[in-house]
Amino acid sequence: MVDFRKLTRPHSRQWLTRIAAFCIALGVLCLATGCSTTARIADGDQLYTGVKKLSYHQDSVKLDPAVKDQVFEVINVKPNNPLYSPYYRTPLPVGLWVYNHIDPNAKGFKGWIYKHLSSRPVTIRRVNPKTRTEMINTLLRNNGYFTSTASYTLNTSKKNPKKASITYDVHVAAPYHIGSIRYLEATDPLGRMIDSLARDHHYLRTGSRYSLDSLNAVRIDITNTLRNRGYYFFRPEYIQYLADSVSQRSVIDLQLVMSPDVPNQAERHYVTGAITTTVMPSGGPTGNTDTITTTRMTIVRHEPVRLRNSIVNGNVLARTGRPFRVGNLDRTQLALSRTGIFSSIDMQATPRDTVMPNGDGIIDLDVLAVVDKPWEVKLEVQGTSKSNSFIGPALQLGLGHKNLFGGGERLNLNLNGSYEWQTGKGSSIKNSDFNSYEVGLEATLAVPRLLAPRFVDRSRRYLNWTRFNLKGNLLNRPNFFKMLQLGGGMTWEWHANKHSLNEFTPFQLTYNKLLNFTDTFAVALIENPALMMSFTDVFIPKMEYTYTYDNEFGPNHLTWRSTVSEAGHIFAGLWHLVGRGDRKTMMGTPFSQFVKAETQLVWTRRLSEASKLVGRIYVGAAVSTTDSLDVPYREQFYIGGANSVRAFTVRTIGPGSYHPVMRSVYDYFDQTGTFKFETNWEYRFPILGYFKGAVFVDAGNIWLLKTDNYDDEYRPGGKLRMKNFFKELAVGTGLGIRFDMDMLVVRADLGIGLHAPYDTGRSGWYNIPRFKDGLALHLAIGYPF
Repeated sequence: MVDFRKLTRPHSRQWLTRIAAFCIALGVLCLATGCSTTARIADGDQLYTGVKKLSYHQDSVKLDPAVKDQVFEVINVKPNNPLYSPYYRTPLPVGLWVYNHIDPNAKGFKGWIYKHLSSRPVTIRRVNPKTRTEMINTLLRNNGYFTSTASYTLNTSKKNPKKASITYDVHVAAPYHIGSIRYLEATDPLGRMIDSLARDHHYLRTGSRYSLDSLNAVRIDITNTLRNRGYYFFRPEYIQYLADSVSQRSVIDLQLVMSPDVPNQAERHYVTGAITTTVMPSGGPTGNTDTITTTRMTIVRHEPVRLRNSIVNGNVLARTGRPFRVGNLDRTQLALSRTGIFSSIDMQATPRDTVMPNGDGIIDLDVLAVVDKPWEVKLEVQGTSKSNSFIGPALQLGLGHKNLFGGGERLNLNLNGSYEWQTGKGSSIKNSDFNSYEVGLEATLAVPRLLAPRFVDRSRRYLNWTRFNLKGNLLNRPNFFKMLQLGGGMTWEWHANKHSLNEFTPFQLTYNKLLNFTDTFAVALIENPALMMSFTDVFIPKMEYTYTYDNEFGPNHLTWRSTVSEAGHIFAGLWHLVGRGDRKTMMGTPFSQFVKAETQLVWTRRLSEASKLVGRIYVGAAVSTTDSLDVPYREQFYIGGANSVRAFTVRTIGPGSYHPVMRSVYDYFDQTGTFKFETNWEYRFPILGYFKGAVFVDAGNIWLLKTDNYDDEYRPGGKLRMKNFFKELAVGTGLGIRFDMDMLVVRADLGIGLHAPYDTGRSGWYNIPRFKDGLALHLAIGYPF
């Protein structure tokens, strides 16, 4: 790995220059002279250039799509410099050029180049297509296609006989199906249970296509159920199949039998005996122990530990006298881990030698939980990228306690500061006018219980939270304004099932105050009443509900997130009840009243191992219900930037077809709206190593839902009108490159404008005056969605 810190030293910058010059020279030379990529290929071998074609000869028989996927996995061997494996390659095989034309024993600069850039050729001998066709044949037989066959053909290059691609042909014949099924017909409890589970299984049906994997899955499903009903030592291999493929053509009759060597332990039903949970501090066992006997278990505490006994009682799910279920062990491990209190958890199941009068065995359960160190300090220095296209360095100092009151309560104190500047296509305004800093302090207390009414539907399988928070934030926009925001609230977070997450904030109070502003910004406020109303000092008493659905099925991943919030209405009702009448102020400051709804759908389709298609649709609306106040500035929508319509800088489009005739320093704050629609589609693909590429199309805009006369005068064309909806969508496309190390993604996106929603002086749908006017470059951290 290259140490980039060393490369930034003055005497090492020459190396960077030399490397860049070498790579450029090598590329130009090889393109001009046709550098060989096969010079070091051994005689009798060839460079593998990928799969030319995978053909299925099916006639009237169609191969099951799931089996096709398995066949593709067998033949999917990446060639050198793959673009879309295994079919296409990138046109610049730098690694092969270096491998073939630099001595591997070279020293100095050339040795460094060889070590870091060379790529060993992927050859036909390494791919071994003969073995792969045999694997396909085995795969076909295991899935019931017994008379189907696979073959391959080498396609030797006419220009260079040292290169070859591979064509695979799969001839598909009619598959075998399951005929009659004979069960154990046993009289003992275990045998009857196996028969019942086998008869109810969706696969074991006459007419099902024979599949060895499916038959193994039946055994595993039956075993998992048995182990969750007390047969802890049962294993899948104890169930066997006898197959008869001779009696009928293309039909396999099955018979379930028990293995002749099933141990007595596997046939015995077990119940839970004594449960002992040992809790010790992170430093290891101490001499001082305290033993507590509860109705559920015995708890052995190695003092000093800060832990309420209810945490152990509530999260160890096994119960004495009930069937010993393996699922309870998994859920106990998960439940104790989710509390965040323990650094390690170990469970030991020990069968007793004695047997109960009814023949049941007894298993004692021992749980060892080591309490983690409670305090943690976090210091992060990082680069930030926000959805409004501001990037810059940030510092975050965090202090946290994992177990504040002994019940897994988490206290986090975070102090953060950042300095940001805007990226993307600029305007006549200098970027320095938009540089800003932000300082914030937030305290959060998270309780791992839902402190809510019992009627709230929740799942005990998941950890539910009640969160309290207080925060303060100071935002400074040089040459414009300085704004203070204070707030606090409570949120319930719970799961109804593994796919659904609910978040409900019954009360959150935020106070926005404009501390000071410049004369320039004062002119903007005076000239635009809508802008003035959105910057008024205001209290925001808010209630909010968010629902998130997240599910992955096959190659698809779907995430749907919707939020509905209201501000001020319930508060106004309470104000009226206490005799305040229609006065909508608190401590002399008005409180805002509005409703807001947002929904976002993100769909991901995996196209291959490393490429995918991702689409997003977002819709949001906010409406003020008072005449004296608009929707607060921070609650309004904006569009454009690194995570939005990337062909336009943030807040340079909308609302609607509105566009200032001459750009001014406060237009940036003026271009917000109360309705937003946006859709983004992106194809992501690998390039080389950590480098990924993307091609994208974005469209969207913001509009005004509630418009009075001043809106029409100061932002003409801003009102939402369905007849103009599609014409007023800003549309852009572009290319992106990402450095993706999983834990860190740095990306650069070049947006290309196709259609601006305002009058540009050019007719037609493509109305960008000059191509360069439609370009916007954005640097960001993380994927846009």
